[in-house]
Amino acid sequence: MTENTQAFQLPEAVETPSRFRNTIGKYVVRRNANCISCGLCARLCPHGVHPRYENYAKPLRPVSHKCIGHACRDTDHYCISRCPQNALSLKLNPLLDTLGDYRWTAEMLLGHFAMAETGDLPHVDLEYNLGASGGGFDKIRFRRPDPAAAIDVPDTVMDTSIELNKTGDDRPRRTISIPCYGGGMSYGSTALPVIVGRARAAKRLNTLTCTGEGGYPPEFLPYKDHVITQVATGLFGVREETIKHCPVVEFKYAQGAKPGLGGHLLGEKVTEAVAAMRETVVGSSLFSPFPFHSVYSVEDHKKHVDWMKEINHNVLVSVKVSTPTDVDMVAVGAYYAGAHIIHIDGSYGGTGAAPDIAKKNIAMPIEYAIPKVHNFLVQEGARDKITLIASGGIRNGLDVAKAIALGADGVVIGTAEIVALECVRCSNCESGRGCARGIATTDPELGYMTTEEYCEQRIVNMYLAWRKQWCDLLRSFGMTSIRELVGRSDLLVHLDYLDARERAAYPAAPDHSIVL
Repeated sequence: MTENTQAFQLPEAVETPSRFRNTIGKYVVRRNANCISCGLCARLCPHGVHPRYENYAKPLRPVSHKCIGHACRDTDHYCISRCPQNALSLKLNPLLDTLGDYRWTAEMLLGHFAMAETGDLPHVDLEYNLGASGGGFDKIRFRRPDPAAAIDVPDTVMDTSIELNKTGDDRPRRTISIPCYGGGMSYGSTALPVIVGRARAAKRLNTLTCTGEGGYPPEFLPYKDHVITQVATGLFGVREETIKHCPVVEFKYAQGAKPGLGGHLLGEKVTEAVAAMRETVVGSSLFSPFPFHSVYSVEDHKKHVDWMKEINHNVLVSVKVSTPTDVDMVAVGAYYAGAHIIHIDGSYGGTGAAPDIAKKNIAMPIEYAIPKVHNFLVQEGARDKITLIASGGIRNGLDVAKAIALGADGVVIGTAEIVALECVRCSNCESGRGCARGIATTDPELGYMTTEEYCEQRIVNMYLAWRKQWCDLLRSFGMTSIRELVGRSDLLVHLDYLDARERAAYPAAPDHSIVL
C-alpha cells in the first residue's frame, strides 16, 4: 500500500511581514527633519527601504530591516551620500547586542525572520548558518565540493522527500516532501493559533507536525492526515479516537532537553481550556512521570507498539528517546519491537521552559548520537528497514543537511518554527503571560496577538527558503535527491581536526559579544 507518493507541488511563498510595527533588522536607517520629500532615495533603493505613496507629501519611516547597510556604499544607489539634504543616517542596530544567545545569535534570528517573511534567503549580510557556540554543528562544515561534480538542474526536479515506512510491512509507505517535520508542542505550551498554524503549514508542505503531550484539540481535525499524536508518560489527553485520526503515533519515552525528568507544565499555564483538554485541575502544575511505569524492557515496549497498531490499522509508530550512551542499543530495540521510526532527541533542544542544567549536562549532543545509531543499525543489517529521525539543537537549513550527512534520514524541528513566528528567545516560555511575542502563552488575550494564517505562511516560507539551500548543496555534490546525502559523513569536516591553514578555508563562526 502506498500513500503520498504521487507528485506533490510545493506551495508558493507569499510575503508575510512582521505583525509588529518595527521589524528588527541588522541596520537602522534614520531620516531627520532636513528631508524635503524629494523622493530620490525611493527611486534609488532597489531593496524597498524607502517606501513612497503617490500624492502623499510627508516622507515615510524607512523600512530598515531591508537595508543591506554599508555594503551599499560603493554602489550608485547609496542613499546616504546621495541625499541632497544630508537627511539620512545609517548605523548598526544596537539591539543586536541584547538579542539572542550563543546558539541562536542575533544574526541567525534575523536571518530566520527574513526567510519567514519572504520565502527566500536573506539579501542582507547575515550569518544565519552558524552560531557562536564554539562546538556542535558550528564546528562541522561541508567540504569544498569539486566544481567538476556540480550539476545544473532546476529546484523543481530536486527530490527532498523522505520515506517514513521502510519496514516492508502492510502499512502505508508514507513519504513527506521535505526532510523535516514539526516537533511536539502541546496544547498549553503554546497559543492555540500557533499549533493550528503549524498543522496548516504541515498540510501545505506535505509533511507532519506533532500534538506534543497536551491532547488533540478539535481544531486539528481538518489537518488530521498531517498531525502526529504523541503518547507520553502523563497520558494527558490520550484517547483512542484521536489515535484513530493520526497517520503516525509517537511514543515519547524521554526528551533530550530534560531526560530523566519527565515533562512539566506550570500551573500558571493550566487555564480552564487546558485543564479540560488534559482532564485535570485549573491552576495546578502538571508533571509527567519518568519513565512509563509499564515499560521496563523491549518486550514491554513491544506491547505499547502493538497496542497502537491494533487501535489504528494504518498508523505508523515512532519512538522518541533521548540520547544516553547506549542509544544505539535502544534504537535496535525499537526496531525489533516493530517501530517504523526511531526519533533520537539530543541535548540543546526544547523550549525556554526546559532547565539549562539538564540541557547542558545530561543527554548526548545529537551530532554524536546520529552516527553512533546510524553505524550500529548498519552493522545490525537494520538501517534500511527503519527511518532514523534526529532532533535537539538543529536550528537551520544547513544543520538539517549536516544531520542527514551524519546518518539521519530526516529531522524534527521545533524552535526554528517558533523563531519564524518572531520568537526572540527570551526564555520565558514557562510563564502564562511571560512571552513577549504571544507565542508560548495560554493567556487568551496575548495568544491572539497572532493568527493561524500568519503562522502557517511564515513557517511555509521558512521551509521554502531552506529547500533552496538544500537544492544548492545537493547540486554542488552532483546529487538530485536528499536521500543520496544520508550517511555521507565523508563530505563533512570538523574544524578541531584541521590545522590552521586548512581551517582558514572555512568561514569563521560569529564572535559576537552578547549579553546573556
